[in-house]
Amino acid sequence: MAEAHSAVAFSFAITHEGVHVNYDREVLHVIWHSGVRTWRRGIRRFINNIRCGVFPASLSSLALTVGGYNAMYLSRDLYGTKFDISLGLVDILKKHVKLEEPAKGVVCCTVSAFAVWCGVFIFMRYTLRLLFMYKGWMYEERGSGRKMSLTSRVWIVALKSLTWFSRPMLYSYQGALPRLPLPALKDTMDRYLRSVRPLMDDENYVRMEKLAQDFQTGIGKKLQRYLVLKSWWASNYVTDWWEEFVYLRGRSPIMVNSNFYGTDAILLHPTQIQAARAANVTHAAFLFRRLIDNQQLKPIMAQNLVPLCSYQYDRTFNTTRIPGIQTDKIVHFSDSTHIAVYHAGRFFKMPCYYKGRLLNPKELQIQFERILADESVPEKGEANLGALTAGERKPWAEARTKFFSKGINRLSLAAIEKAAFVVVLEEEEYDYCENKASQLDRFGRAMLHGKGYDRWYDKSFNVIIMKNGRIGFNAEHSWADAAVMSHLWEFIITEDLITIGYDENGNCNGVASCDPPVPTRLKWELNQECLQVIDSSFRVAEALLNDVDLRLYMHTAYGKGFMKACRLSPDAYTQMALQLAYYRDAGKFNLTYEASMTRLFRDGRTETVRPCTIESAAWVKAMEDKTVSNEERVALLKKACIQHQNAYRDAMCGKGIDRHLFCLYVISKYLEVDNPFLNEVLSEPWRLSTSQTPHGQTTKMDLTKNPKCISAGGGFGPVADDGYGVSYIIAGEDTLFFHVSSKKSSPVTDSHKFARQIEKALLDMKNLFESLKKK
Repeated sequence: MAEAHSAVAFSFAITHEGVHVNYDREVLHVIWHSGVRTWRRGIRRFINNIRCGVFPASLSSLALTVGGYNAMYLSRDLYGTKFDISLGLVDILKKHVKLEEPAKGVVCCTVSAFAVWCGVFIFMRYTLRLLFMYKGWMYEERGSGRKMSLTSRVWIVALKSLTWFSRPMLYSYQGALPRLPLPALKDTMDRYLRSVRPLMDDENYVRMEKLAQDFQTGIGKKLQRYLVLKSWWASNYVTDWWEEFVYLRGRSPIMVNSNFYGTDAILLHPTQIQAARAANVTHAAFLFRRLIDNQQLKPIMAQNLVPLCSYQYDRTFNTTRIPGIQTDKIVHFSDSTHIAVYHAGRFFKMPCYYKGRLLNPKELQIQFERILADESVPEKGEANLGALTAGERKPWAEARTKFFSKGINRLSLAAIEKAAFVVVLEEEEYDYCENKASQLDRFGRAMLHGKGYDRWYDKSFNVIIMKNGRIGFNAEHSWADAAVMSHLWEFIITEDLITIGYDENGNCNGVASCDPPVPTRLKWELNQECLQVIDSSFRVAEALLNDVDLRLYMHTAYGKGFMKACRLSPDAYTQMALQLAYYRDAGKFNLTYEASMTRLFRDGRTETVRPCTIESAAWVKAMEDKTVSNEERVALLKKACIQHQNAYRDAMCGKGIDRHLFCLYVISKYLEVDNPFLNEVLSEPWRLSTSQTPHGQTTKMDLTKNPKCISAGGGFGPVADDGYGVSYIIAGEDTLFFHVSSKKSSPVTDSHKFARQIEKALLDMKNLFESLKKK
């Protein structure tokens, strides 16, 4: 009742003695600060949007242009010079302005200066876009003793001359980024056929060649014309369809199948106090959100020259996925001052701002301690409520409409969905021990799926705090790709471990300058029919998570230092190791997926690299052929790595295979055209699906000074029922992490066995190079 009483900010009553007004000054004060904060955010966003809209020019350059223009024009009249900086434009404008001098001259000069400034700004913007369209720099050889081409050197000079004087904000480059180019149909067909050659015998390859040729000369031309039209009209011809058809229209559970996870910096354990770690991490997350809102986050730059598209950052916070009968939708709220906290089967709404100020870590720790101290028992079905977001999408959509669209359930659901993010306070301890690999596997499973009901899988991300202070996250995939979430996570870990820190007792540093608001437990009214839907969703989620076979393998024998010493790309080297491991495990080659990004283009997301190539297959077979010398094996490996690097660059530059074919397939479905080539291509299973976790995206993380801040990276569930999902992070000079997932129900996969094959492949590759050095 105390919470309900304090919520009444203003009331009045009319009696025979007159009107009696009662109000709570403290609550009205909070409301006032909330309004002021909203107005400030709105004004700041408006100004920032203008600053980004005129980049690479600036508002200060506009002021200097107008001021200088007026000064030079007026000085002509004062000193009698004949030179007119406006080339007669001011005199023309004066004929149409009915003002007295000198106001007429000032107004006309200002308009003329603004027109000139706009012309220069537009010229700079389109010149910048033309420069960003050049991708030759990506194909330049790097390293000592290798020279860059004259074209790329001139390009660098031109690019720096346009941007050296500017301070870009997060979204400054968005208007200057080029559109994703649409490949020619013939080029995509040629690349596709080359990519499947090592997977097919001669008979099947000839058949596939015939299908591809018929498609290219037949219906493919018509589909391509429609796609050309879309590429002219849309900012990105792939992204909206990719988001809708790959993510939002999927009706199967997103837990394991779509959501991905990240882990702690496992070599460090700064505190055992759960509330303190939760407070620091929450505070750091809100600092990152502030950087996004103020656009103070520096855009990621490739080679410190070319920006990556930043549009995905906008939906990092205050975002949720809403279930629908046929398709879901992503809903982003402009602001949120609270988080949702799950603990011991109950949800809490926890305010993180007080009087317009973000609470400091010490104050947040007090709030988390209050939640941990709350001994209330969850109502029937309440503990398993999160299973609705873990099961099939259609039943959740129907239940949301039927049971959560009104009353107290609607208010409680809105508190979760409108939260900045979700924090889960676990009741179990998780840790890492070098001698007990199963501990890391158990930790990864907790991040990937938990218990099937103790996460809100629809939220953009859940931060998970273990009872002993270990942390991780589970993220929904439709709103953004892993690189954006990795950037946030890297910032959080760095801010938590290096900047904020803890006192000698493991509590948050600093002092509480106020008594923070009390978290509110969310209430639910769950009838028997609703409880049955929750239980049904939980049984689906439980069956799914029980089928997951997850292995986290930490490789410390060597890392990227050795790979670079071999003059090979660490990513290409690792992918070749995976090819060798898979061939030894399965006894054959299979279609392999590696995620790359297309964020060099506006609204870009991902493209597929196909690491199983003619060159990689030749090298793998050579490794298994005892008659082949090590010299030949090394030569074949280098050739395979070069091919992989070029394919990766092609994918980043818009010359990929799979997104183009995907969009052609979507158009064919809209036109109700059934094509055997597209049907076969789009139904091919990715039995080895891989992804590298990026790191080093923030300058705050200096692994040289803080080598133990290395995160173990993250992972995802298996894509194919009889395949593997492998996420890896090249974490340091001597450390690699592999997250291997598969399904226990598959008789042909075993994540632990595959991890051992990866270990053996990496060892054999090292021995290969070392054997040559001994000669």
